[in-house]
Amino acid sequence: MPSAGLAPRRVVQLSALFAMFALYTAQLVSALIPYVPVFVAASAAGLALDTYLQYKQPGLLSLLGKIRFDVTVRQLLRDMLILVGLLRIDGIQPLAEQSPLTIALLGVYALHFLCQAVAVLVRRTRALPIVTRNIDASELRLSAAPPRILSRRPGHRLLTFAVPGTIGLLATAVTTNALWGGIGLGVSIVLLGGGAAYLATWLLPKKRALSEQKVMAWLDRWLAEYQPTVAMYFSGGTSSAYQANMWLSTLAEVDGKPLIVLRERFMVQKIDATDVPIICFPKVATMFSLENSTLKMILHPANAAKTSQVLRIPTIKHAFINHGESDKLSSCNPYAKAYDEVWVAGPAARERYQLADIGVEDKDVVEVGRPQLSPIKRSTGAPKGTRGEATDERFTTVLYAPTWEGWDGNPGNTSVPLAGENIVRHLLADDSVRLLYKPHPMTGSVDPRAGAANERIKAMVREAAAKRSGERPGPEAAAELARCAAALDKLTSTAFRPSADEMERMMLQGTPDGDRQAAVAEATAAWEDAYWASFPEWEHLVITDARPAIFTCFNQADVLISDVSSVVSDWLTSEKPYAVANTSGMSEGDFRAGFPTVSAATILTPEATEVPALLAAVRSPETDSHAEARAELKEHLLGPSDPPSLDRFNAAVRALCDRADERRVRMVSRLAAEIPGQRDTDTDAADEFAEALESESETGDSITA
Repeated sequence: MPSAGLAPRRVVQLSALFAMFALYTAQLVSALIPYVPVFVAASAAGLALDTYLQYKQPGLLSLLGKIRFDVTVRQLLRDMLILVGLLRIDGIQPLAEQSPLTIALLGVYALHFLCQAVAVLVRRTRALPIVTRNIDASELRLSAAPPRILSRRPGHRLLTFAVPGTIGLLATAVTTNALWGGIGLGVSIVLLGGGAAYLATWLLPKKRALSEQKVMAWLDRWLAEYQPTVAMYFSGGTSSAYQANMWLSTLAEVDGKPLIVLRERFMVQKIDATDVPIICFPKVATMFSLENSTLKMILHPANAAKTSQVLRIPTIKHAFINHGESDKLSSCNPYAKAYDEVWVAGPAARERYQLADIGVEDKDVVEVGRPQLSPIKRSTGAPKGTRGEATDERFTTVLYAPTWEGWDGNPGNTSVPLAGENIVRHLLADDSVRLLYKPHPMTGSVDPRAGAANERIKAMVREAAAKRSGERPGPEAAAELARCAAALDKLTSTAFRPSADEMERMMLQGTPDGDRQAAVAEATAAWEDAYWASFPEWEHLVITDARPAIFTCFNQADVLISDVSSVVSDWLTSEKPYAVANTSGMSEGDFRAGFPTVSAATILTPEATEVPALLAAVRSPETDSHAEARAELKEHLLGPSDPPSLDRFNAAVRALCDRADERRVRMVSRLAAEIPGQRDTDTDAADEFAEALESESETGDSITA
């Protein structure tokens, strides 16, 4: 399937490359003969094709760049062939007419390289040592970015600005009058020279960014004014932002002054809508400005290579909160012992760490629940939705949400390649089933077989959906969805000019207005209602976009089919039936013993023959033998419902902040004891800090160190 889908695209790409080289050949042959009509047509068509591909098929041209046949070489070759043609055409004087044209053409290239040098300088001056969002950074003298064609697209610039020169030279070839070539090249020179001069204005003091020292001094002042206490630290690839985004709502409600600390520049725009201030530290040296801030603790939703760098800051305590819990080995990574505390949902994770014996001490494990699971609704006891007004038969909505293949190559990680198609085939064979297929966004990123199976499954679901018919929502449902989507997009995204760069985005994403968190939550709920209302209750769906989120799919489904993953743990909040695919090669007894999260599940073999029995139990709750076990497992995995998870999370935040404060008091006292000359001063400081701590515990106010 994937190869068939790519074939037309490859044909187009190969055709474009063949046409480009054919035009070069025609240009060379017609220049040597010479034959002016073909020469002019081939030269003009070559430039037009190259310009079109530069704008519409940049990926294709990047392949040519890898073999050193980039846009500069292609345009230079094209111009040299034009000069060869002019030498061969009768009526054009080589010394009196062509030499000035050659010199002018060299001037065009000289100005192109000058403009490129200025562009590099401008980009460097606009690359600040930090990137911020939700922070008023107007003191940094931020400015709008220069036009993209001047600053960041040398290929587009050369081809576009070369058009007048090429037209002029070809006019000279037709008329044998060098004046036309001079006019065309003159226009190109003016465009490139003017562009370089205009671009250089961004190097003037009015538009030039502050130096790194001044930017970091501003950051120190902002940190002193904002006085952050709790941060979330995140580093990762382009597809891993979901690991941080799932904690945004919890971070917004945390006790203290929250902050988000990132390490990759691109990640600033990957974080979902939030009012929490964001600072990105691309270089580790700049990140150490946090050491002298009031920051007391950092939350870590993922282990990353750059995590060890922030762990070096001794004034800050660190808690690993993970981005989901499951029975897989990745949920008990030995790296966890690097943190001061490991925060888990419930007793099951505590037991998991002790059984893993990886060096995480039981006293450092804190049960906080899963605060972000509050949107998940509890089971009502029966499948929702009817087949139509003429019958009382109900559809059973099944959510198949497999995880991805992971890094270790274990065949039991994901059911997609070994069992996915069988599961879907059995589900689609039941006319009373509505299937929601939501694969993990990283499916196929490691094992191509998983990616291929994922594509086949999506094709199966879409084909089955196309065969169903029935009454559909009217056009007003689609209109309402479009309206809600526009309202939500307006709140959750910022519209940038195509030319906008990092600095301009910082300028536009300053201090947020109002309580955007509540507005986004309201708009999201409205969009979700409109989304589900825009589809008939009988239609199968493939859901691969970020919206609707997995929790929203939970609320629509009557039963979940998944793998050993955090999806199962989160699903148990609903206490609805679920099944887990066993593609590990283990017996069912060993599988249940090895993975406690499946103890209340129906186990599916790779053949998925158990699916009909699963559906029967869902439709007849009285035959559901796992109902009581699910309620017990829910508490074992996620902890008690009282006190609420957010209260337990905030209690853990306060406790770890207190530990950070106590350490600072000890360090001040130790410094006073080790440096006699400063003993009296530092002892007084330690006493004052201790008194402030005592006052904080009485009033509940947050203090700074």
